[in-house]
Amino acid sequence: MDVDWQIYIFAFLVGGAFALVGQLFLDFSRLSPGHILSGLTVLGGILGGLGLYEKLIDFAGAGATMPISSFGNALVQGAISEAERSGIIGVLTGMFELTSTGITSAIIFAFMVAVFFNPRG
Repeated sequence: MDVDWQIYIFAFLVGGAFALVGQLFLDFSRLSPGHILSGLTVLGGILGGLGLYEKLIDFAGAGATMPISSFGNALVQGAISEAERSGIIGVLTGMFELTSTGITSAIIFAFMVAVFFNPRG
C-alpha cells in the first residue's frame, strides 16, 4: 500500500498554525478564550463563503477540518446550499442542517457533565 506522507505533514502544519494563532491571541491580547473561538469560527465562515476553505481542506485534510474554524465553514456551506434551493428561508435552516449533530452532541454531553460532576467555585 502506497501512503502519501505529505498529507500528514500538511495536516500537522495547518492544524498547528490554527493552534498557534489561537495561542498567540491568548498570550498577547486581552481577548478571552470565547472571543478567540468566536473569531476563529467567523474566520472559517468568511473563508468558506469566499470558497477558500475548501481549498485549504483539499490541501491539509484533517488539519483544516478539525479546528473550530471548520465549524464556521460548515455553517456557511449549509446556508449557501440551502439558500440556492429554498431562497432566503434556506439561509436560516441550512446553517444547522450540516451542524445539527455536533450541536446536539455538545448540548447532551454538557448536560451530562453538569449532572454528574460538581463544578468548582
